[in-house]
Amino acid sequence: MAKSKEKEVACSFCGRARKDTMLLINGDGVYICDKCITQANELLAEATGVEKSKAIEGALKLLKPVDIKKHLDEYVIGQDEAKRVLSVAVYNHYKRLSQKVDEDGVEIEKSNIIMVGQTGTGKTLLAKTIAKILNVPFSIVDATVLTEAGYVGEDVESILTRLLQAADYDVAAAERGIVYIDEIDKIARKSGNPSITRDVSGEGVQQALLKILEGTSVNVPPQGGRKHPDQKMIAVNTANILFICGGAFDGIEKRIAKRLRTTTVGYKMSSSDSDIDLENLHKYITPQDLKAFGLIPELIGRLPAITFLNPLDRDTLLSILTEPKNSLIKQYVKLFAYENVKLEFDKEVFEFIVDKAMEFKLGARGLRAICEAIMLDAMFEVPSQKHKAEETLRITLDYAQDKFQKSDVDKLRAA
Repeated sequence: MAKSKEKEVACSFCGRARKDTMLLINGDGVYICDKCITQANELLAEATGVEKSKAIEGALKLLKPVDIKKHLDEYVIGQDEAKRVLSVAVYNHYKRLSQKVDEDGVEIEKSNIIMVGQTGTGKTLLAKTIAKILNVPFSIVDATVLTEAGYVGEDVESILTRLLQAADYDVAAAERGIVYIDEIDKIARKSGNPSITRDVSGEGVQQALLKILEGTSVNVPPQGGRKHPDQKMIAVNTANILFICGGAFDGIEKRIAKRLRTTTVGYKMSSSDSDIDLENLHKYITPQDLKAFGLIPELIGRLPAITFLNPLDRDTLLSILTEPKNSLIKQYVKLFAYENVKLEFDKEVFEFIVDKAMEFKLGARGLRAICEAIMLDAMFEVPSQKHKAEETLRITLDYAQDKFQKSDVDKLRAA
């Protein structure tokens, strides 16, 4: 009698007998089969996806362009024009994610962005900072390693692999993400004319990026690397992914100056151009200049929003050093606070650091190199010392000058 009852055991949810299942798990007087477990898992994943979508839609109401710019102002000094363009583009991207095609058939298109500015002016910092307030997956990739398919380097699909990793391989979330492509100017044509031979890290990469920027379904290798026939692929639709590109475009000032009938140095050719700001020719950049630099027209057309970053003057560098929430000086103060040491700086030290950074012509990046040279000995010795009570370490101008002169950083000075 007991054996016959054992044979009648079935799934408590779907009623399948033991013989019709691969696995039957016994609980507290109940049973569940492998098929019910799989179905429940799918329902859970679907419910989780709905919750994520609702969370994103909820965030749309909070992140107005003004609020995004205020957040950027806390971490990035200046660059108001670039902040406004980024804030509007990101907010409009949020609205695209929740748009519903009305009866009039109006569908909002995405506006990919390209940022132009000298090295050290804050292009990458703006991208990293805006990622802190986004409720969508965000990734930063470098265009210098990209090559045409089949050559040594990374395929353009690796851009989406990074985004998938940022989204924990949630395809639906990744398809609403934002990608920042750095050093976009490094894939410019090697000459102004279309390439006859293979330009595998220049024009070839630009052509491979076209469909991804515009919107298409791409088969992405989940772990990156080369694609091969036996590898499992993940299909990602890029129609709702916002792309932000940035680059220094070194030398583009001469092309802008030529178009404006002026010169980057010396006298202007026309008295009617007296209102041109020769110190910041990037503000006059147009798609025509990007084409002359080496970007193909098809790629420029898929980056309709063009913005610029102002070069950093002395006052701006001084503000960058001390004012932002994550400023260099505040970082050093926090590092020494872990060692129970209160770090203080004389104002003359800040002036000295900024003066040297202006000599190096490396923008905000030069500030870090100079600060490291000044603080290296203190950061090496202080952790080994025992501090019973909080002590004060004061950095004076004489101390800063002495440590800087003993370092090799002075060799960074631009010619």
